[in-house]
Amino acid sequence: DTIEMLHADEMQGGEMPVVIHNGFGGVILHEACVHGLEATSVAKGMSVFCGKIGTKVASDIVNAVDDGTNLNAWGSINVDDEGTPSKCNVLIENGVLKSYMCDRYYGKLLGMESTGSGRRQNYTYAPVSRMTNTCLAEGSDDEDEIVRSVDNGLYVESIGGGFGGMQFSLEVKEGFWIKNGQIDRDHQVKNIMLTGNGIDVIKRIDRVGKKMKYEKGGFCGASSGLIPTTTPQPMVRISHMAIG
Repeated sequence: DTIEMLHADEMQGGEMPVVIHNGFGGVILHEACVHGLEATSVAKGMSVFCGKIGTKVASDIVNAVDDGTNLNAWGSINVDDEGTPSKCNVLIENGVLKSYMCDRYYGKLLGMESTGSGRRQNYTYAPVSRMTNTCLAEGSDDEDEIVRSVDNGLYVESIGGGFGGMQFSLEVKEGFWIKNGQIDRDHQVKNIMLTGNGIDVIKRIDRVGKKMKYEKGGFCGASSGLIPTTTPQPMVRISHMAIG
């Protein structure tokens, strides 16, 4: 991979259609959207989703859940670190915001019950609202057709590090041009970041593939330390997105 990147093309910034591969590509939902659905940030007024439960926040085809009950998944838990049983929490349904993820303390500030989301790395941290296994549900689009639908754009094979919040930024670890509806694997691109406002990006998701791909999982860092999470997803197309 390192040798291939030496010969990769530099890419100019701008806005264009972006197709994100299934599997760990779900980290874009994790960073662009779901951090903003943690009661920890909502109660502090630091989320673009403040006060939006019951309102349209995404395109009709966006359905997102955080499921701590998914058997044998890396981020699953029986109970959270406050003793509340884990749940499958529907966050967004048909584009409508349904729930935040709540621990006891920040949930109480919002007038909401705990959703089994109070997590911490170990006893040296106080539990706060955190993710478990967060995913965008499968859609109805054929993966090959999603790629063919793009004349000129970016295909993201894998995503590296980044950060979330009201604005997010994610490194494209492996990306290629899409030209005339085909992935140009002879021309890998480098030094690309996907950036934007989470609520804008999920409104622009206009294709969702049929095939969910699960990944091994990793760790998410926040105020209560490192916790295991997974970010599976099907392939998605974002109609236009800032890259730089």
